[in-house]
Amino acid sequence: MEQPHFTPVADHALLVSFGDTITDETSAAVIALDRALAAAPPAGMAECVPAFVNLLIEFDPLLTDHAQVRGHVEHLLREPLRGQTEGQRREVEVCYEEDFAPDLAAVARSAGLSIDEVIDCHLQADYQVRMYGFAPGYAYMSGVPRAIQVPRKPSAVRDIPAGSVLIAGPQCLVTTLTMPTGWSIIGRSPTRILTRDERAPFLFGVGDKVRFKRITPAQYETRTRAERHE
Repeated sequence: MEQPHFTPVADHALLVSFGDTITDETSAAVIALDRALAAAPPAGMAECVPAFVNLLIEFDPLLTDHAQVRGHVEHLLREPLRGQTEGQRREVEVCYEEDFAPDLAAVARSAGLSIDEVIDCHLQADYQVRMYGFAPGYAYMSGVPRAIQVPRKPSAVRDIPAGSVLIAGPQCLVTTLTMPTGWSIIGRSPTRILTRDERAPFLFGVGDKVRFKRITPAQYETRTRAERHE
């Protein structure tokens, strides 16, 4: 992997990039640096925002500057970080009932598979949270099997319910709000992603591993009813 590239952003942030292509190696490097900075932050650091191939370090310009933050990062990178990328394992329930999965049949046709085969592919895969973006709790996960990878739709569809399980290309996502999407909707989950815990507001951390578990419509209704009464 190439050496990181540093880009100053305004007077209060530094972008650390590990490449231009999304790979396991670049993502692991981003996650490792994110965790190393959390354990040993430079003076004046306000926040780290990890993405697919880079990480944005925001800082207080009254306390530090680009050169000092870069020096701190370079010092951290001299130590092996690879062992620090292991995340927690999470399970997300999903119901593939037709009413919850309006694009499941289209995905099956595109892949040349049956609906049950698409569901099996989705369930058997291992997913990893790579980054957050677009909306609160939107955890972008890699790991969609190549056999069921489909492109984004030509245009977005409005008013997609929270909890919808989406795929596009190699990525998977569980929505947390009612919003438009151009991704394929293949199920719906009652699993709470927004935790209501100020210290850990989202179920996933970047780097966490995720598996999906199939539930029946009756189980889905039971889970959502319990959520409404909490």
